[in-house]
Amino acid sequence: MLRVLVTVALVLGAGFLPEQAKIKPAKAPNRSVASDYQPSPSYDEQAEQQLFDLANHARAQVGAPPLQFDEGLTLAARAHAAEMAQAQELSHQFNGEPSLPHRLAVASSLHLDHAGENVAFDFNAGQAHQHLMLSPPHRENLLDPGYNVAGFGVIRSGNRLYVVEDFGHSVPGFSAEQTESAIAEAVGRARRAAHLPGLTLQSDGGLRAAVCSMAQEDRLSTRPMHELAQRYSVLSYTNLHPEVLPASATRLIEDHNLRNVAVGTCFARTRTYPSGVYWVGLLFY
Repeated sequence: MLRVLVTVALVLGAGFLPEQAKIKPAKAPNRSVASDYQPSPSYDEQAEQQLFDLANHARAQVGAPPLQFDEGLTLAARAHAAEMAQAQELSHQFNGEPSLPHRLAVASSLHLDHAGENVAFDFNAGQAHQHLMLSPPHRENLLDPGYNVAGFGVIRSGNRLYVVEDFGHSVPGFSAEQTESAIAEAVGRARRAAHLPGLTLQSDGGLRAAVCSMAQEDRLSTRPMHELAQRYSVLSYTNLHPEVLPASATRLIEDHNLRNVAVGTCFARTRTYPSGVYWVGLLFY
């Protein structure tokens, strides 16, 4: 199952000690999201670029790969920074506001398997970066080698900057055919590792539709998949990394009586997986 790791931390700005953020549950999904955000003179593009450059400079000093700018994550960060400026307080999620994974999914088409966020207010970008680097959880986000994309939003309110730094790890997207091929190859490798003959890859006209029924219902147990299980040994799961088989696949794959396998996949964004995931079904017989 896709693991969405959301690392969140809160800095109170110049002269204050950092403290861990407490995320409030969203009560309604209709509060403003990134797609509603309209640029205004209050956002500080120069400060955003300065913070981004400072982050990559700090990463280079510790050997972490540079962050790539993403416009969608930037829009998400700006929208949340505007929320903080309007409320005149720091938070990772206001009442009625979507959670971080949902905000990023609305704003960006990237396939993210984990994400994180820093929020702060300060008087200029240089001070904001310095204070974030002095706080262990914020520093961890800034220097985390597992992140490869980011978008920073800065809203200027009077002489104060409200800062949001959104980080993510983006993985490549694949077509259904590419995904199914990668899974079939992984099954073949597992069979060879167990010193068993390979399975013949078969096609099943209804398998992909049955797999997509799981995505449509946002759950693994659906009637079409149950019907297939009456005729085959069935394995169904979700993963954003199609080449990685779940541990539960071992027993089925190493069955000495098997001769054939069929693979079906369907990529979809759902409430459970806002940034998207591959829904997978395998038939063994």
